[in-house]
Amino acid sequence: MKHDWKKSEKQFYAPKSEPEKVSISAMNFFSIRGEGDPNNPEFGEYISVLYSLSYGVKMSPKQGFAPVNYFEYSIYPLEGVWDLKEEARTKSMEKIDKDALVFNLMIRQPEFVTPEFAAEVIQRVSKKKPHPLLAEVKFETLTEGDCVQMLHTGSYDDEPASFARMEAFAVANGLKRQSKIHREIYLSDARKTAPEKLRTILRFLVE
Repeated sequence: MKHDWKKSEKQFYAPKSEPEKVSISAMNFFSIRGEGDPNNPEFGEYISVLYSLSYGVKMSPKQGFAPVNYFEYSIYPLEGVWDLKEEARTKSMEKIDKDALVFNLMIRQPEFVTPEFAAEVIQRVSKKKPHPLLAEVKFETLTEGDCVQMLHTGSYDDEPASFARMEAFAVANGLKRQSKIHREIYLSDARKTAPEKLRTILRFLVE
């Protein structure tokens, strides 16, 4: 049976439009770090590289090198962990300077993807579809732990209002936001979806 994260992992990928607390266990990712305005054309290259690798994993049976514990699955959504450059963190800004953004983009991989298999996928994709950014991709296991999350519907520029609700929820429940670093999980394709209909999971760590 095909593993569909939309149905089997709703606690991670189908939150309500109200803040909630969730605990995120260890997950494997292909990830790549960068900085700058995500509206710049170069940003799309980071995304393209991650999807090339993710499809490399998914299509490995047809290429004859899938691991023995491979199973059919739907490719996970693109995610991004966002921060600001050090010099921008202390500035008071009514509007974020997007050129000062620092990001770690990633796509989750199924449990059967080991570091060795991931390295083989990177090598194969590098030969088939060479790209300089492939050399910067990492395969890493990340454990978020306790978080507050909610579904944000609308433009990315309107996210501060949702974060304010999430922070209020955290305070009301005796939780403290660890930092301004946050995660976004993109359920919509921004190239094909009107800004007011974009669906994005917002998440930050709490203690």
